[in-house]
Parts: sequence; C-alpha cells; structure tokens
Amino acid sequence: MDNSIDVITNNIQLALAPVFLLTAVSTLFNAISTRLARTVDRMRAIHKELQDGQVIDDQLYRLMQKEGDESKFRGRLCTMAIFFDVLSGVFISLTVLELFLFQAGALNTPKTGYVMWSFILGMASFMISMLLMLCEVVYGYLSAGWDNRVITK
Repeated sequence: MDNSIDVITNNIQLALAPVFLLTAVSTLFNAISTRLARTVDRMRAIHKELQDGQVIDDQLYRLMQKEGDESKFRGRLCTMAIFFDVLSGVFISLTVLELFLFQAGALNTPKTGYVMWSFILGMASFMISMLLMLCEVVYGYLSAGWDNRVITK
C-alpha cells in the first residue's frame, strides 16, 4: 500500500467526485419531504373537517373525500420517491467508499464490477426517484380539478 502524499491526494479526489451527486440526492430529498409534509397536512385538515361534521353539503362532502383520496395517493408517490432517493444515496456512498478503498489498496478484488454496479444502481435509483416526483407533481396538478371543484348553490 503506497502512502505517499500524491497517491493519497489522488485517492481522495477520485473518491470525492461522486460526492457531488450526494448533494443532488439531499436536495431532492428535501423537496420531496416538503411536498409530503404539505400533502399530509392537507389530508389531515380534510379528515378533521369530515369527521367533525362541518361539511353538510353532500356534493362538497364527496369532493372532499375525493381530495383526501388523491392526497393519500400523492403521499404514497412521495414516500416511494423518498425510498428510491435514499437508496440512491446509499449506492453512491458505497461507490465513494469502494473507490477510496480500491485506490488506497485496502481491497484487492477486481474493482471495476463493484464500482460500476454501485454507481449504476445509484443513478438508476435517483432517476426512479425523480420520475416518481414528476408523477406526483403532474398528478397533483391534474387532481386540482380547476374546472370541476367549483360548487354552486
């Protein structure tokens, strides 16, 4: 194991390149968590109004039940997106660890397979998380029902 300062510096540079992906992972996690929190708050408010008997009109009651169901589905999309985002962070962190350990000579197994697959799985998980987030945003927009949510007396 070569411990010269140049080798150690090179190892750190090589291992830190994927760390920038972790910034994107954490930013997406923050955005998804915020959307999930707002969806849960809305779902709780709807359920409280429905359970307290504050809604008397049948049409409004049905619309609020539908909105509650839509919020539940959006929450599930956010939860799945968070799962894949965290999984992405784990795989990218594993990639960083593998690169550092292989470059430092601490592991003697063939490195290309492990590093390649952990990076590919990390990126695939990140892409799935982004697609789920896109689905949640589009579903949220479409479920707003701009035209059919107006109740006339």
